[in-house]
Amino acid sequence: MTKEQPDIEALTFEQAFAQLEQVVARLEDGDLPLDDALSLYARGQALAMRCAQLLEQAELRVRQVGGQTDA
Repeated sequence: MTKEQPDIEALTFEQAFAQLEQVVARLEDGDLPLDDALSLYARGQALAMRCAQLLEQAELRVRQVGGQTDA
């Protein structure tokens, strides 16, 4: 992975998910040297965590909005 990649924390959910799909596709191809595959796997894990974090934040906002309308 020689391309410079954006900081994961700066990605939107859609950007992180799209990159995660690309990572999975490249890993499934199985045509990578071990070091590259390990680096790509680590990036995929970080992207998956970013997606989960953003989904949790969205769920919290939905709960807050729902709680405000009940009052």
